[in-house]
Amino acid sequence: MANEIPANIYSIEDAFKNNPELKESDIQIIREWCQKQLHFPKIPDAYLILFLQSNYYQLEPTKNAIENFLTVRTHVPEIFSNRDPFVKELRSQINVVATIPLKENSKHGYKLIFGAITDPDPTHYVFFECIKSFCMITELDPLEKGPSKGVAYVVDVKNFSLGHVARINLMGVKKFLYYVQETIPVRLKHIHILNCNPAVETLLNMCKPFMKKELIEMIHFHYSLKSLEEYIAIDTLPNEFGGKAGNIKDLVEEQIKKLDDNHANVKLLFRVFSQHGIITIYVMIISSLKYIFPLRRL
Repeated sequence: MANEIPANIYSIEDAFKNNPELKESDIQIIREWCQKQLHFPKIPDAYLILFLQSNYYQLEPTKNAIENFLTVRTHVPEIFSNRDPFVKELRSQINVVATIPLKENSKHGYKLIFGAITDPDPTHYVFFECIKSFCMITELDPLEKGPSKGVAYVVDVKNFSLGHVARINLMGVKKFLYYVQETIPVRLKHIHILNCNPAVETLLNMCKPFMKKELIEMIHFHYSLKSLEEYIAIDTLPNEFGGKAGNIKDLVEEQIKKLDDNHANVKLLFRVFSQHGIITIYVMIISSLKYIFPLRRL
């Protein structure tokens, strides 16, 4: 598993310095618990720290998140298999829907991830490959930067249309939302939607049955940059949105290069998790996504 961690992984020493609540004793408890789960792979401390911190250092929610995480990885191959950034179908989606971790934080101190549909033609949009590329990019970011106070996702939906809605797999949305709400080792805090339109409203209405109240309350709609500025300094955004972060095209190329540089890691990232999870007999049936585990705090 050590070979599946990016070379420029965050400093665990810095994680302890920046997170006073992080305790070696808690890591040891989670480490020993993982070792007793015969169906688990060996999970590096860098991951355990992310899970602990994202669950506010609560041991039982951390265990639940790890188990849910492994289960989803096993049972949702549409998103978590064939994670090779050199595959044409996957690579094309990085240019269709941009996913860009920004360098600056929000005014609340949250890490920023910017998203935008850069190719408005819905026939070029492939739902599962788009979700897969999003996950690959956003998984690398905390491994490089370490645990954070929170994450805010800013997405421009100006080019999103009913043609895109028609290409979305509703069961895939259900599985992805479960993954986001119950397993990811980050503290999702805000979702800022720019230039909302009827197509987005249609999609949100489709998604709401699968969304917890906490997730719905994170969503903020912005019809101008003025309201967004309450949360985010405009300078932190890409140039096309009045910021100074760089052109979207160049920023996307940076993400592609990062995926290429971590080719082996991205392709294999958590592959061991899925392989080990296959031998486990779970009561939870992912296909119906019954929440038999306690809901985690977002």
